[in-house]
Amino acid sequence: MNELRLTDTNAADDSAGSVWGLDGNLFMPVVASAALSIGVILILFSCLHVVWWLSFPIGAVPFTLTLAYVLLFKQGKPPGYDRDLFELWIVGRGFSFNPHKQAPFRQPR
Repeated sequence: MNELRLTDTNAADDSAGSVWGLDGNLFMPVVASAALSIGVILILFSCLHVVWWLSFPIGAVPFTLTLAYVLLFKQGKPPGYDRDLFELWIVGRGFSFNPHKQAPFRQPR
């Protein structure tokens, strides 16, 4: 009888997991900014006696900006997407073919 040969195919899913719908460790900056926002709200409301309807929008700024950054530039994007996009916005396009700056074509002799 023929023996079956087992071969390791490494067909497992190599996912980094997700927490709260965010891939990998993207929840860490969101949690940190939420803690910072709560701290800012508490300082404004308790220590500086700023009215509550003004403390909450000011305190929500770090959380809102961090969540927007994660969702727009990190979630579901390839690694380095945000850095490449910012570099494109700052520097512009890198190498590009410009036919007007090329030497005219000559037949080899």
